[in-house]
Amino acid sequence: MPPENHYFRLLTYVKPHWRVFLFAIVTMVILAVSEAGLPALMKPMLDGSFVKKDPEVIRWVPLALVALFVLRGVAGFASSYAMAYIGNRVVADLRLEMFDKLLGQPTPFYDDTPRGSLIATVAYNVQQLTMAATVVLTTLVKDVLSVIVLMGWLLYLNWKLTLVTLALTPVVLIVFRVASQRLRYTSREIQKNLGDLTQILEETIGGNKIIKIFDAQDYERTRFDSANQHGRRFAMKQTTASEAHGPIVQFLAAVALAVIVYIATLQVSADETTVGGFMSFMVAMLLLSAPLKRLSSVTVHLQRGLAAAESVFTLLDRDIERDTGTLEIERARGAIRFEGVSLVYPSKTAPALEGIDLTIQPGETIALVGGSGGGKSSLVNLLPRFYDPSDGRILLDDNDLRDIRLASLRRNIALVSQEITLFNDSVAANIAYGRQDSVSPAAIERAAEAANALNFIRELPQGFDTLIGENGVKLSGGQRQRLAIARAFLKNAPILILDEATSALDTESERLVQAALENLMRDRTTLVIAHRLSTIENANRIAVLERGRIVEIGSHAELLARGGAYHRLHALQFNEGMT
Repeated sequence: MPPENHYFRLLTYVKPHWRVFLFAIVTMVILAVSEAGLPALMKPMLDGSFVKKDPEVIRWVPLALVALFVLRGVAGFASSYAMAYIGNRVVADLRLEMFDKLLGQPTPFYDDTPRGSLIATVAYNVQQLTMAATVVLTTLVKDVLSVIVLMGWLLYLNWKLTLVTLALTPVVLIVFRVASQRLRYTSREIQKNLGDLTQILEETIGGNKIIKIFDAQDYERTRFDSANQHGRRFAMKQTTASEAHGPIVQFLAAVALAVIVYIATLQVSADETTVGGFMSFMVAMLLLSAPLKRLSSVTVHLQRGLAAAESVFTLLDRDIERDTGTLEIERARGAIRFEGVSLVYPSKTAPALEGIDLTIQPGETIALVGGSGGGKSSLVNLLPRFYDPSDGRILLDDNDLRDIRLASLRRNIALVSQEITLFNDSVAANIAYGRQDSVSPAAIERAAEAANALNFIRELPQGFDTLIGENGVKLSGGQRQRLAIARAFLKNAPILILDEATSALDTESERLVQAALENLMRDRTTLVIAHRLSTIENANRIAVLERGRIVEIGSHAELLARGGAYHRLHALQFNEGMT
């Protein structure tokens, strides 16, 4: 989309606030028209008061000056306030629309997009974009009108001198064009660099322990400094482009002013103009410099805004997660069937899953085991449709998952994984996540008790109201895991996915978490990804995956007796445990 279309599209976000915008335009018109008031008063003030000493003029000119500046002050405040109101509303509207778009994006989008660039787009780029809708628009309306009014006054006073001023226009336009091209390029690079800086900062803050352990402070400092210096270089290039054309324009204006003074002096000598007329012309010329300077600098804001528009509207134009389903299901029985399911990730050529056939009965517990990269996580990620199969289909209670509405499908699934996601909120809010307004404190407490979390919660400073920090940083690993289990208890979904939920815990924490998980798994269809085989010995069936295929399936005893892949995995872990 051409940059100009971005600008017109941006103006559509101003449309809902058209009344305030109209008020702002009216006040800007008043401000612009009154711009010529001061030079207009200069002529009668000098000619009538000082030259002719007219008492009537001496009385009304001071009152007119006061009235003029009161009018300009009120109009200036009103226009600035109105445009600031519109600008802040547009920023808020765009950010909310982008946030909604992010919430609706499919999982592969987050796999492929750096978080830093997304944060920069929502937090920073949108601010630059709205500068084009408000500051630029204000400058164009007010200052263009001011220039027109002042030029009209100049033509009225002395058309010959005004022609000298107009002769500068083609040269100034060429300077603006060159500066605009440079500014758009540097603005685009600066915004990209901000995304890189945000990404490095986020990784450094989140990985501070790893950085310390691996003595990588110098490496991270070098990485940050490289991005930082890259941004500095483009910022200086932008400064050069934005500031250099100002002195060039001013130099041209100075040349024109020198010519005007020379011609005006000749005209005064020949009685072709009065002293008041000349001073009025000079004041109008000087007043022209301010709006012209603002109009020259508007290019900076405009190009920054248009560069920001590329990233903002690229995000807004992304398709949200496809929901092809029309079927609403209340509470599923939990019968799941994989029929010839294969999966190839968009960025890969080799299949992550190939020819998976698996039937799971309601209430049955299926454990998925195998080496890293075998396809365990890929298999369970298909169930809530984080990804869709490349081939085959998955049925829930004899309904193709693609026929079920996403929200309805996901309401029937609970997830507890090794990588727990908690929010910087209270314990209660994290347990009741997504249902904070519809769940009673008693229900939250019962879920915590079922997850073996009630004792440690009661020992916290504010109990259920304790803030747990970013991703539960104030809690231990086992405590965080039990909060996640309590969240799953409260959801009470008929299907449960456990993704290596105990692999990173110490023995005591694992015992408490395992007991909580056994409570949670009761009467639910459960898919368990397990690293420690000792935790899934009681599963109804165990499926062993290698290179995206199920190579054997059966109970713990049956698979050991078979002496196949599961037997080898079990023997390997047993030997590791012995050593």
